[in-house]
Amino acid sequence: MVDGLRERKRAATQETIERAAIALALEHGFENVTVDMICEASMVSQRTFFNYFGSKEGVILGGAPPLPGDEQVRTFTHEGGSNLLADFLTMITSSLLEREPDAALFQDRRTLIMRTPELLMRETARMSESEDQFVAIILTRFEIQGRVAADQPELEEEARMVVALTTGVLQYVRRRWVDSPAGASTRDLLRTSIELIHSITNDPAHNPKGTEHR
Repeated sequence: MVDGLRERKRAATQETIERAAIALALEHGFENVTVDMICEASMVSQRTFFNYFGSKEGVILGGAPPLPGDEQVRTFTHEGGSNLLADFLTMITSSLLEREPDAALFQDRRTLIMRTPELLMRETARMSESEDQFVAIILTRFEIQGRVAADQPELEEEARMVVALTTGVLQYVRRRWVDSPAGASTRDLLRTSIELIHSITNDPAHNPKGTEHR
């Protein structure tokens, strides 16, 4: 219980600093905001700020999306079903949804990143790094299934396509979530999106009636 309380306090402090930093940057411009200004607005010390974020850029971009845990990766690579895209989306969102995000904070962060070239470049680079890690996980699944690059040189491009399609699904979910009434759950939107993937790809293993689409 003590650990849970400590974690909630940490999350609340982190969110307070993020809100203050993003509000200041939206008002004054990212380049005109200092760490001192952020600390004063959020009423924390510089030591606390740097313990949480490390840099002014870090607080605006937010923490890197968490990678799936070892057990989630093992399930995806060793116990996956017939629908690679749905399995992959399920794996990565299981780690993203540990805490329901705040729609207003998310939208303000996206607005600020898109209007600030320096931040957009860093965010793009961070996404590229994540893509390479995800591609490696998908290639591991292929190898376990007996598909190797020596026999199928297109495997890496297939893996990158899965990552690209998943990114598109997540963008779709984000738009639906931001535009939806207050209280809408990203978990529900993602669950619906995974069902749509099964339907669009005519996955007979997921057909409730046990028959293929015609």
